[in-house]
Amino acid sequence: MIITPLLQLAADKKASDLFLSVGAPINIKIDGVVMPVNAQILDEATVKRIAYEMMTEAQITEFELHMEMNFSFRVPGIGNFRVNVMRQRSSVAVVIRYVRGDVLNVEALNLPLVLKDLVMEKRGLVLMVGATGSGKSTTLAAMIQHRNETQSGHILTIEDPLEYMFRHNKSIVNQREVGTDTADYGSALVSAMREAPDVLMIGEIRDRETLKHALIFAQTGHLCLSTLHANNSYHALNRMVNFFPYDARNSILSDLSLCLRAVISQRLIRNTQGKLVPAVEVLLNSALIAELIKSDQIDQIRDAIEQSVSPGSQTFEQALYKLFKAGHISKEDALRNADSASNLSSLIDYSQTSKMKVFDPNSTNPQMPPPPGTKFDGIKLNIELPDQKSE
Repeated sequence: MIITPLLQLAADKKASDLFLSVGAPINIKIDGVVMPVNAQILDEATVKRIAYEMMTEAQITEFELHMEMNFSFRVPGIGNFRVNVMRQRSSVAVVIRYVRGDVLNVEALNLPLVLKDLVMEKRGLVLMVGATGSGKSTTLAAMIQHRNETQSGHILTIEDPLEYMFRHNKSIVNQREVGTDTADYGSALVSAMREAPDVLMIGEIRDRETLKHALIFAQTGHLCLSTLHANNSYHALNRMVNFFPYDARNSILSDLSLCLRAVISQRLIRNTQGKLVPAVEVLLNSALIAELIKSDQIDQIRDAIEQSVSPGSQTFEQALYKLFKAGHISKEDALRNADSASNLSSLIDYSQTSKMKVFDPNSTNPQMPPPPGTKFDGIKLNIELPDQKSE
């Protein structure tokens, strides 16, 4: 295939994404930095050909009908990729996300250790939230892998598309891909109740019906994990409530107060070495948090997290403060990524005044500037192949 050398490059460099658009060179994203692979400008025929080579006939038909297509793509010897094909400016465009074959553990990803406890819960709803590209899937995979390595049982995932591939370990892990293993989320979620899972992972809660299934699953004594696009726990709770009409608001607030175990919010921040590190807000449901949710006082959640004595609970400001004090990120980057820059600034000023220190046994307090942008030479598409009639 024409795209194979670029997929190999993405895997070798552990890039997150490749971008293919007409009128621009192929761009690659590494550690949050987007840069061109070379100076070769893509034309419409080349981008379309690359997209169509990766799709099956059924996927091509669906793409031409709906002008959108998402699917997983595996290249033996290289790895797994998540592909989005779309139309823009009346031409085809492609975004390819590299999915690492190895599932890193919680410690290797520098995640809060409380995540290991959460995935071992017997029942309830655990949500992983953040923006696109914030590492939600990677963190969720690390949590699932911990359960897989630690406890026997049945873990069932429903994803669109599949991202990380899990090997059966102490648990049996069955992974169902929408469009390949099941017609749609709804059908898979109905069947899930008959498939006796101890843990259900739903790739993303996108609508009211999916959230309803997640809550029912949690209410019936199972652990349900999922992701949601939201900036933080406050926004996540509001977004879920707003899936429903106003007259159902009290009911959904009550269900969430009872079923929710935690909301984990994640952002990736560039550290002093130019790499991305996670800053993680952790909302753990407690009697106080449950009462605030049930009584529709979600706007008081952040203050409650700040004052929480629950081990592992923390706001974004507290997470950023720890990264700053350990020397991993600059003060400017910490403030730029805070929900409340004034709260974080006060926390930093107070710690400097009182000589407070945060001990991190893994920190070497690096103070190196980000490395210069990587450049790639010699990667070219083979566009001299014979024309295909399908184009």
